[in-house]
Amino acid sequence: MTDQDIHAVVRIVMQEVRQWPAALLGELAAASASPFQILIACVLSLRTKDQTTEEAARRLFSLASTPTQMNQLKLATLEQAIYPVGFYRTKSKQILEICQRLITVYQGNVPDSIEELLTLNGVGRKTANLVVTVGFSKPGICVDIHVHRICNRWGYTRTQNPKETELMLRKKLPRRYWIHFNDLLVRFGQNLCRPTSPLCRSCLLYEKYCDRVGVTSFR
Repeated sequence: MTDQDIHAVVRIVMQEVRQWPAALLGELAAASASPFQILIACVLSLRTKDQTTEEAARRLFSLASTPTQMNQLKLATLEQAIYPVGFYRTKSKQILEICQRLITVYQGNVPDSIEELLTLNGVGRKTANLVVTVGFSKPGICVDIHVHRICNRWGYTRTQNPKETELMLRKKLPRRYWIHFNDLLVRFGQNLCRPTSPLCRSCLLYEKYCDRVGVTSFR
């Protein structure tokens, strides 16, 4: 794939993903969730399926939807609300620590910069970028396993890990695609460009735009 191909590729992917439900964070953005709710949902989502995350987030936000309210919950109550998300005990402690820092350092507000978000316990670059883009509609590039895999499979990037992919995309991906790029590729990766045995013959990118780097078998 050439650098100029990305415009056609994004248009095709945007058209294709309309047939599939939005990813969890995309749904939260559509529902005008607060940056705090998006931040907490991101923390819950790590190593957890979307449906489990969505159910846990709904239970938790019914109890508390602001840092002050959530900071007043007992640890056991929080654990019960978010179970069975992955590492729910660890995440419960992280969430309370995040709430305490937001209250003491940021007057109960979620910061809107990646650098400040990275100071919160349990927040990595993926989560920080999601909060900035989905919560504040500011430019950022969230790179998860789908974005990293697909960009390298296309031949658009040649990187070893998600952080390298993010930095490469910041250099070459047109800025107007940044905010929605993750949501597009998550849906595309979950439903068509799957990790193993992708559905290449059903993909409109198959013949002209995708280099199929690393693909050994496909349908």
